[in-house]
Amino acid sequence: MGREVLVTGGAGFIGSNLVADLAERGQRVIVYDNLSRKGTAMNLEWLRDACGDRIEFIEADVCDFTSLRRAVSRASVIYHLAAQVAVTTSIADPRSDFQVNALGAFNVLEAARLGGNKPILVFTSTNKVYGCMEDLRVEEDETRYRFAGQGDGVSEQRPLDFHSPYGCSKGAADQYVRDYARIYGLPTVVFRMSCIYGPRQFGNEDQGWVAHFLISGMKGRPLTVYGNGKQVRDILCVGDLVRAFHAAVGRIETVRGSVYNIGGGKGNTLSLLELLELMRSRYGYRVAPSFADWRPGDQPIYVSDISKAKEELGWEPSVGSSEGIDMLHRWIRTHEKMF
Repeated sequence: MGREVLVTGGAGFIGSNLVADLAERGQRVIVYDNLSRKGTAMNLEWLRDACGDRIEFIEADVCDFTSLRRAVSRASVIYHLAAQVAVTTSIADPRSDFQVNALGAFNVLEAARLGGNKPILVFTSTNKVYGCMEDLRVEEDETRYRFAGQGDGVSEQRPLDFHSPYGCSKGAADQYVRDYARIYGLPTVVFRMSCIYGPRQFGNEDQGWVAHFLISGMKGRPLTVYGNGKQVRDILCVGDLVRAFHAAVGRIETVRGSVYNIGGGKGNTLSLLELLELMRSRYGYRVAPSFADWRPGDQPIYVSDISKAKEELGWEPSVGSSEGIDMLHRWIRTHEKMF
């Protein structure tokens, strides 16, 4: 079996941060990406400058099984990050969403199974597999929604309820990854992630809302808030996610086949309105957003219960939301010409 690490979607926001960290640790990394997302070409250029010959780039799609199988055959560890990432895009084009998210993940699993070497596989799923959670009581105050009596947030015991084509495609992949550990003995781990933010994120209206708000504020661009802006998410700095990846791989013999909710947890929650106020008070961005109807599949509130990850992975966030947002803001200001 090869000793390289394969990162699908390796030129994306999360992927580029992970690849850089792996290369810094002395790993040989295969960056597999079709460069379809805005910013990936710039991230790849940065990786080449930063990592040199510790990385190898393959421009290909996860739907190209032949190319994917060749790359998988060389890897001892696979991080499958490549995905269609927006609910709105999945609603507009559910077939493409299915092909990238469900079939793409299946292709990675089959390549790993057929290779016979059982590489470690970490898959990035989403909190959207839990649906809108209409049964949970929610309270509303001036700036945010809150769970009523939900304790630390949503745990992995929450029943699955795929809502939106994106939820269905990622949820199907989530369950395939889990089942390939049970049926075929592949050492897999699923991360059901909340909102990740940080440097090298080219956020837009459909995905990466923290970066999108900061970029819009810096550029003085119009901003639309869908719903009333009181939607709450727990947010996690990308560096802490990278630490969680390493924790899972390092403990793979005991955590194989497991699913973890990975996010900032109850200590790192933020609403859209609260981020706008932070941007006004801290950076002087006086954004007056327009408001539009709620979008399908949007959860009024989602907060990850990360207690299982704390207990089994020995992991918890180390970067608070205030510190992390400042870090992202500095990166955006430093790279203003990219936006």
